[in-house]
Amino acid sequence: QGELVETGGGLVQAGGSLRLSCKMSRLILSTFSANSWASYRQAPGKQRELVASSTSGSSPNYADSVKGRFTISRDNTKKMVYLQMNSLTPEDTATYYCNTRMYYNNADVWGQGTQVTVSS
Repeated sequence: QGELVETGGGLVQAGGSLRLSCKMSRLILSTFSANSWASYRQAPGKQRELVASSTSGSSPNYADSVKGRFTISRDNTKKMVYLQMNSLTPEDTATYYCNTRMYYNNADVWGQGTQVTVSS
């Protein structure tokens, strides 16, 4: 399996938007489609928490704190996963991690993390 790379973090003012992208190298489409994908975040001094998840054949799941503001989506043609984040607040400030679970052995693969900072 390849490396999971995520991009798109940065500094944004409260009320703004960011889109995180996640891609795994050397991943064939069938595996991309069958894997579950998720975005987690970890703020300083806090535990890592699930933000959003996408499993083939099921509706996406979201943490209560981001429902209505964040959207996780997949682009099969590009084998990319996106986390669109709107109406950001300072409480969304954290390092965001992309995760995929390999469907054939349930192994978790993590991205390197990308920093999202929301200023008030």
